[in-house]
Amino acid sequence: QLQLVETGGGLVQPGGSLRLSCAASGFNINSFTIGWFRQAPGKVREGILCIDKSDTSTTWVDSVEGRFTISRDNAKNTVFLQMNSLKPEDTAAYYCARGRFTFCVSNQVRDFNSWGQGTQVTVSS
Repeated sequence: QLQLVETGGGLVQPGGSLRLSCAASGFNINSFTIGWFRQAPGKVREGILCIDKSDTSTTWVDSVEGRFTISRDNAKNTVFLQMNSLKPEDTAAYYCARGRFTFCVSNQVRDFNSWGQGTQVTVSS
């Protein structure tokens, strides 16, 4: 059964760090692109980073450039999102998803066909 499970969210102070994990089962993550998305209250879900089969990463949101990184551990079948220098505006539910394309060519929700349940990140003092 295909499944993605996000963990690692929580409450963190501004300037702090979190590492989110996206554990996959039912398929091998090294055969697919995996994207991280986030959705703040009252806002649409947005794609923020993606990693493709060749481990090339793409950042889709300028505001996380240099602060967030995506990586993959194929042995653990897990994708990570390292978030540093967190800001209150990073507060959102974070989701990982499996993409339909070979490369990170689209940040659209419709182009990702399997989703985790999400993990909440709250950045507040």
